[in-house]
Amino acid sequence: MPARFLIIQTAFIGDAILATALLEDLHKAWPTAQIDLLVRRGNETLFSGHPFINQLLIWEKKTGKYQSLWQLLRQIRATPYKAVLNLQRFGATGLLTALSGASMTIGFDKNPFSAWFSHRIPHLIGPHRHGMRHEVDRNNDLLTPLAIAGFSKLRPKLYPSPADYATVAHWQNEPYVCIAPTSVWFTKQFPASGWIKVIQQLPTTRVYLLGAPGDVGACEHIRVEAGYDRVVNLAGKLTLLQSAALMQGARMNYVNDSAPMHLCSAMNAPTTAVFCSTVPGFGFGPLSDNSRIAEIRELIECRPCNLHGRKTCPLGHFRCAYDIDIEDIVQK
Repeated sequence: MPARFLIIQTAFIGDAILATALLEDLHKAWPTAQIDLLVRRGNETLFSGHPFINQLLIWEKKTGKYQSLWQLLRQIRATPYKAVLNLQRFGATGLLTALSGASMTIGFDKNPFSAWFSHRIPHLIGPHRHGMRHEVDRNNDLLTPLAIAGFSKLRPKLYPSPADYATVAHWQNEPYVCIAPTSVWFTKQFPASGWIKVIQQLPTTRVYLLGAPGDVGACEHIRVEAGYDRVVNLAGKLTLLQSAALMQGARMNYVNDSAPMHLCSAMNAPTTAVFCSTVPGFGFGPLSDNSRIAEIRELIECRPCNLHGRKTCPLGHFRCAYDIDIEDIVQK
């Protein structure tokens, strides 16, 4: 019977995308292994038709959260896992891991239930004796107890289907760039006025605005105010994998420190990532071969103000965004 593994990552879309790098490495180390993945409801569409995923488990985190968790626990305990690898640092999935019954339970030491894991791995953010490390590297540290330490770490990867590529093909008949102007967190989101200036300074080319259904209004505002008839608002019209397929063929993708940046990394698509209140040193920067970062040139005491971003600027000025030079974003 082939070895069977469970990877747990029930955080936001970007975190789920970054988890695929560990999946790639695990598959490379054990090509015959069965790999299951547990994600929150809403992220499962990222993994439609993924060639290395044996079974996709879904946590109904917003509705019936604890009932769903109990059902998952029963399902996991009934499965003979060689190892459960928990990328989460929060209690619910820590309890799930500790009670999984797997031969090995591996997770980060910051998880409140990590004392009951068979292997506790340090999770270090920021500069330390190993230097600045990406979240992909931190996740891959979980492979150490499986005796594949030092394995060649791969970037995250997604697998749009032929149908996904066919859906976006008619938007690819001329050169284009993509802009994903929104973020769940206000202080991670470059202001609309800034994106309008970016569009106005771009060379003559088609511009596609990308986002979720809830971003349609924000993208439409940018499209109208840019005064540029070659801007197309595609917010809410594409799935995540279709957006990834479109971004892969772009001359450049302009994104915030948010999920679209990680989509670009997973497709090795050209990326310009704009960092406002957060900093690349946290370890969540772009991983594409052709990628660069735009941020405020000046060091200001209040930045970074938070690891994940905030709903408003605590000091009210939002200088970390408004003071970014547009030319640092648009490098013709």
